[in-house]
Amino acid sequence: MAEAVGAPWCVYLVRAANGSLYCGISNDPQRRFAAHQGGKGARFFRSSPAIALVYVQPCEAKGDALRLERAIKRLPKRVKEAMALEWQSSHSRDE
Repeated sequence: MAEAVGAPWCVYLVRAANGSLYCGISNDPQRRFAAHQGGKGARFFRSSPAIALVYVQPCEAKGDALRLERAIKRLPKRVKEAMALEWQSSHSRDE
């Protein structure tokens, strides 16, 4: 299946209601977040619903997104929280 032009793969972080962070990849993070909120997709959100999309990092290709996702999952939570805070503050100025 060919990737759509103009739809780069992204790594994203979603905050769950219990405060934990979920890391995943998608070529449409907003749509994927909406699916998580609707209880579709990751089993992770069955115990604690998705409440906010807190980080999105575009990548050149799906393979790059997968590698970055793996690297982010290995980071301590405090580092992921800092990434989310930085992303949110940079995007709140854009609105």
